[in-house]
Amino acid sequence: MSSEISKVVIVGGGSAGWLTAGIIAAKLQGLRNEKVTVSLVESPDIPTIGVGEGTWPSMRTSLKMIGISESEFMSECDASFKQGSKFINWLDEDNHHYYHPFTLPIGYPGVDLASYIASDNRYSECHQSTFEQLVGFQGALCDNSLAPKQISTPSYGFVANYGYHLNAGKFSELLRKKCTEELGVKHILANLTKVKNHQNGDIASIELDNGMDLKGHLFVDCSGSRSLLLGEHYGVPLVELQGTLFNNRAFAAQVPYTSDSAPIASATLSTANSEGWIWDIGLQSRRGVGCVFSSQFDSQEKAEQLLYDYIRQSSSSETASNITLRSLQFEPGYRAEFWRHNCVAVGMSAGFIEPLEASALAMVEQSAHMIAEQFPRDQTQMKVVAKRLNQRVCAQWQQIIDFLKLHYVLSKRSDSPYWSAHRDANTCPQSLKDMLTLWTDRPPGPFDVPYADPLFPYASYQYVLYGMKFSVSPHHQEVGKQEMNNAQNLILENQRKRNQLMGVMPSNRELLSKINQYGMSGD
Repeated sequence: MSSEISKVVIVGGGSAGWLTAGIIAAKLQGLRNEKVTVSLVESPDIPTIGVGEGTWPSMRTSLKMIGISESEFMSECDASFKQGSKFINWLDEDNHHYYHPFTLPIGYPGVDLASYIASDNRYSECHQSTFEQLVGFQGALCDNSLAPKQISTPSYGFVANYGYHLNAGKFSELLRKKCTEELGVKHILANLTKVKNHQNGDIASIELDNGMDLKGHLFVDCSGSRSLLLGEHYGVPLVELQGTLFNNRAFAAQVPYTSDSAPIASATLSTANSEGWIWDIGLQSRRGVGCVFSSQFDSQEKAEQLLYDYIRQSSSSETASNITLRSLQFEPGYRAEFWRHNCVAVGMSAGFIEPLEASALAMVEQSAHMIAEQFPRDQTQMKVVAKRLNQRVCAQWQQIIDFLKLHYVLSKRSDSPYWSAHRDANTCPQSLKDMLTLWTDRPPGPFDVPYADPLFPYASYQYVLYGMKFSVSPHHQEVGKQEMNNAQNLILENQRKRNQLMGVMPSNRELLSKINQYGMSGD
């Protein structure tokens, strides 16, 4: 048995499988004298779901690395721009909302404006502005459905940082085409029937229902929630999270726009209701809308009604009456190990918590990039890489759990047992309790995120914390006059930039129409 790692076998397609295949193939091509081959086995019997999904700005880097032009991506995937998330009605206040934008606060990280603003609520009150409005401009763009760039901005460049809303089914197909036609990925349509091991416990090959016995050195499990390799074959257990984050059900719907000129939202809308929350994602041709809830607290009938009511209010009664809902189930949790023997899991086979903050595709990206960056040359290196990445991915899951739970803990909704249970201290991770204790006296900072390149930087915690009106004690340290002047100058600079952009940025629909007609600069 050769110890050299040169054959990668990915089990499962969809966004997770094809994105992983593209990143690994693109990264490893040309880096070694030997040829690393990538094969992807996809079941012909599992239909593509094709719901709308949100990405993080990192997707721009991934697409560019794979070799997909932004114009082609936008056109082929019915994609639109996502500049962050807008949270609506998460407090018991009429018309309350706040943004978690992708653009970092002005001056970040050199100057932490939260030290001067959030620690003294009187500053925000006298300016009649929210924290996000004082430190950024992206909320104003989103309020007016404006784009994050202009048609003259180079492909993948930006004025305001952005990710995407996309049709997942169309995205998988574009990735498949790119991987097979340009990156040399071998596509095999078949079902897995048996897994064969070497004596040391590594996977030697997988048998397929087309008669093929597919050998490999590294097997990537992208088989979805069944987790055929890491979960079923190796028995790596799921760390269950229903005692912390309760959502495990969803209804999804495709909702047409009221007209061809209707605005396309610049952010994912996350609207809380008595039993959970509703997502609303604007693609070019339609909206993807869904209701997330917990079977512990809610009936399917009530969740359906809440979603239909939302569609009626945001569209029309006639539209709602013609909508068919798709029922989705998931078990919030993550595998206790990300990598065991020569098998590593990516996507839902590694874990899934819930749709809030769109961490799913971002975790696929991060996992695939880590595998490609740390790709082991031989089996001895693989043991070291597996240990290192297991520690890193476990820390990532813990951060996601804390960050998502933060939204629920801070909510003051009192209209159902669902929200009361989320605020129960017994359901809150100790790590989040500890941070909340510290944040009563100081803003979230770099020590609250203990590793480099986190999915959520400490600015993300600030946006949520102060967007939800977290109570902060007056800052204990004396702030110098020069420091305060610097902070005030940055806030004024941000105001000027916001006013400037509001006058020159096109609407999302206008820019998307131009991209489809002319393409982007540089493509």
